[in-house]
Amino acid sequence: MEILQAMMDRTNYIGAAILFVIGLYTVLTHPNLLKKVIGINIMETAVFLLMVSEGYIAGGSSPILGLTKEQATTVHVNPLPTAMILTGIVVAVSITAYSLSLIIKIYEAYGTIELDEIMELRSEQTNG
Repeated sequence: MEILQAMMDRTNYIGAAILFVIGLYTVLTHPNLLKKVIGINIMETAVFLLMVSEGYIAGGSSPILGLTKEQATTVHVNPLPTAMILTGIVVAVSITAYSLSLIIKIYEAYGTIELDEIMELRSEQTNG
């Protein structure tokens, strides 16, 4: 019963770990470049979930200036992880857009986005 309660208390961490493993599995096993980008996005989402979970405090309030003495003694949620995640989301979207533009250029050059086929075409170009 204690194990079940411990798992319920750490649902966000377990979910983040499962999401990260799903993304890693997708990146490692699929030769399709678009699926690899999707796997990387899943991994990024897992990191975001983990960071936001670290900053969350059950029953905590937002740290706002001008609080009364009663409110000043209550527990506050740390806003720094949320700010870091907002920056991380911007970086993740930028990387995704850049990756997709590279995939378009690769498709234009090779006619496919399958990594195995691209490697075969490159080896034929160097040998031929």
